[in-house]
Amino acid sequence: MTTLDEGLIESWIADDPDESTRAELSALLDAHRNGDESASADLADRFSSTLTFGTAGLRGKIGAGPNRMNRAVVIRAAAGLVAFLREKVGDDFHLVIGHDARYGSKQFAEDTAAVAVGAGGRASLFDRELPTPVTAFALKHLNADAAVVVTASHNPPQDNGYKVYLGGRAVGGSGQGAQIVPPFDAEIFAQIQAVTAVADVPRASSGWESLGDEVVEAYLDRAVSLVPAGDKDLTIVLTSMHGVGGETAVAALHRAGFADVHVVPEQHDPDPDFPTVSFPNPEEPGALDLSFALARKIDADIILANDPDADRFSAAVPDPRGTDGWRQLTGDEVGALLGEAVARAHEGDTDSVLANSIVSSRLLSRIAAAHGVSYRATLTGFKWISRVDGIVFGYEEALGYCVDPNFVRDKDGITACLQLATMAAERKSQGSSLLDELDDLARAHGLYATAPLSIRVEDLSLIAEGMKNLRAGTLTELAGSPLASTVDLSAGSAELPPTDGLVFTSERGDRVVARPSGTEPKLKCYLETIISVDEGADLNAVRDEAAQRLDAMKADMRAALGI
Repeated sequence: MTTLDEGLIESWIADDPDESTRAELSALLDAHRNGDESASADLADRFSSTLTFGTAGLRGKIGAGPNRMNRAVVIRAAAGLVAFLREKVGDDFHLVIGHDARYGSKQFAEDTAAVAVGAGGRASLFDRELPTPVTAFALKHLNADAAVVVTASHNPPQDNGYKVYLGGRAVGGSGQGAQIVPPFDAEIFAQIQAVTAVADVPRASSGWESLGDEVVEAYLDRAVSLVPAGDKDLTIVLTSMHGVGGETAVAALHRAGFADVHVVPEQHDPDPDFPTVSFPNPEEPGALDLSFALARKIDADIILANDPDADRFSAAVPDPRGTDGWRQLTGDEVGALLGEAVARAHEGDTDSVLANSIVSSRLLSRIAAAHGVSYRATLTGFKWISRVDGIVFGYEEALGYCVDPNFVRDKDGITACLQLATMAAERKSQGSSLLDELDDLARAHGLYATAPLSIRVEDLSLIAEGMKNLRAGTLTELAGSPLASTVDLSAGSAELPPTDGLVFTSERGDRVVARPSGTEPKLKCYLETIISVDEGADLNAVRDEAAQRLDAMKADMRAALGI
């Protein structure tokens, strides 16, 4: 029988405020005592550690025990955050709280409000599930000291999470309104670890403010103000991927003048089971199948797809070379399109900065230089991108776009989709398309083609093994071009803090960045090839050549990883 600290488990059960998770653990403990090895292994995993609070907050499987997302863990996290805020700004701190429609989200949000009010602070809780960017907006709009969003974004249905932003008096400068970074994560985690028992955490039964339509209306007004007014002739297919973005996205599109919007009905309403997709992420194969079917049926001009909490978005457009006449744009392609528009608007202003993560395309730096604006590369994650001084636009290839950093200091899938739809409508009115815009960028700067290689694992040790193999020098070339440089990001630099990642660049200029995912059990590789485009060149032929190079680079990386 697996050896377990039964006293620890019994103490956790006694301190758990939720009847269902108490019963869950009690049943597992009884089964363990009766010799059920699967129950023993399950308990061992649940009590192997405490769910760690980091820069991404909390994220994990829903269930009972300290290594799961549950009310006991969330109340401890809220108590730690509140203690941190009291230390930073005083007893009169103001916390904004939002949540998605996943299992447990509403309860976790209410528990957070109860802890904040119980500590003497002010808590403003949204009265329904809403997109993450609405809460990020509310933090700055209300000049609050911090915000919490209970969401696991595009993770599988069994997960939930807890994201924290700081603002108001808690942090200054370009960090105002952004997600936490070190040392704030460690300081909050230390306060969480200092919580001796959930029973010791004061919790109010009422007293928090209810946020409703007034903040949502202010968010919509701001989003719509960023695009030209008037009717926009564009037939749009919109999917919210069973998440909470549908109602807000439709309202934004209609208010901006897009009248011909068709939602994917099977995916429009929030559903925590995400029944029509394997993973509720627009990046995943098959996630847009229903959108493609509807788009072909109604002869749409564009597909807009949000992830479940609507902080990310993807787009697809008609393309004769695509599958059944449609092609999903890459995150880097959308980033280049939006970045080009912002750079034009800030022409010659060196105080304006375009930024993207090191795993995203280098094309954005060329666009910035061409328009006389500044550029910065950051570590992966919007907690870094949104902190760039002077940022006017930032993105990363994983479908995240910060298009209004003065009001939403994070990725915003609704405001970004409004802007891309506006670009598509403008191109359509000129007898052109977004694909033509991408062709124009390729002719101006060369073709920058990117592709991901994600290796999802059950055994997390395989990720460390793959990174170890790469550090041992197993990769020697990319698509036939010898390596020119290898940079280990774990050492850090004057521009970038240390992180677990490797950058390989070939003599031809092809590049791969390899790193473990921060939120999922994946090892991720980001591939990019650059091909010069001669005047009069056949861009379809150039794209075919780029695709072949990227396929060869994927094969090289798989072999070098050895997992």
